[in-house]
Amino acid sequence: MIQTIHLKKRPIGAPTQDNFELTESENDLTLKDGEVLLETKYISVDPYLRGRMSDAKSYVPPFEVGQPLNSGIIAEVIESKNENFKKGDFVRDRLDWKTVQVSDGENLQKVDPDKAPLSAYLGILGMTGLTAYLGLHEIGKPKKGETLIVSGAAGAVGSVVGQIGKILGLTVIGIAGSDEKVELLKSEFGFDRGINYKTTDDMKASIKEAAPNGVDIYFDNVGGEISDAVLFSINKFARTINCGAISVYNNTETPTGVSVQPFLIKNSALMQGFIVSNYSDKFPEAMEQLSKWLGEGKLTYRETIVEGFENTPQAFLDMMDGKKKGKMIVKV
Repeated sequence: MIQTIHLKKRPIGAPTQDNFELTESENDLTLKDGEVLLETKYISVDPYLRGRMSDAKSYVPPFEVGQPLNSGIIAEVIESKNENFKKGDFVRDRLDWKTVQVSDGENLQKVDPDKAPLSAYLGILGMTGLTAYLGLHEIGKPKKGETLIVSGAAGAVGSVVGQIGKILGLTVIGIAGSDEKVELLKSEFGFDRGINYKTTDDMKASIKEAAPNGVDIYFDNVGGEISDAVLFSINKFARTINCGAISVYNNTETPTGVSVQPFLIKNSALMQGFIVSNYSDKFPEAMEQLSKWLGEGKLTYRETIVEGFENTPQAFLDMMDGKKKGKMIVKV
């Protein structure tokens, strides 16, 4: 049997289990020349999937109601009629949330389980690592001695951003949602300081205390009030990297906040949004550097692994609620 997870209906506000539907069908798939049969091993769940569940215009097409959701997946080739792949190969691609499916092989990338655990190719050696590296490098343009602040710092992207910042000689401050996560930032990922946004009474004051010399680079994964507070501490020529806005993804009304223009003008500062595919031409060099740092022990990573294909929707909901450390991945 083949299991598939569909988008049952579009969410209004925060998604729930009611927005997903699990179906089963007979495995009667047959291959044409050039195709491969894939068995899903690991599924990536990420904040950007929330945007695709709505029908608003975005940088990727929305999911269609009644159709399978899709995301980054590691799969094993179980049958092949494509000369580029053989049975037993492990591959990575954006694939449907299905336990078994057919691919034409066009976008499949082989991954080597002997060089790193398979799940790492969805995280630190996948889009997560590339997003962290390229956002910081291309927009942040870090210089030794500067101060970097990262929101969503205990998450998959944020934890890598902070580590890269330390490798490059920055003072790194992380914002996270629990004392446990703040301690993790310092003890495991090497951040200099951390702020628990859920227990601080005054984010502006906490940021000024943690960054007495001001903020040169802000890697923004959350948006909202936290990011508003950072603006009060940015230095001249500061760079804000807008990677995500998970704090407002479920809003049903347009959020309001401080006007950013006075801060940017006064400080001659830059604020730029990006998606990692903007820098696809730089993927090879970024992957080479990430692999080198990982091999040298300069980078580490955390994963929250949820077992069972049928638990993929709940893993997504837990990820949106911050109930994870590092990268959220489903092991099928």
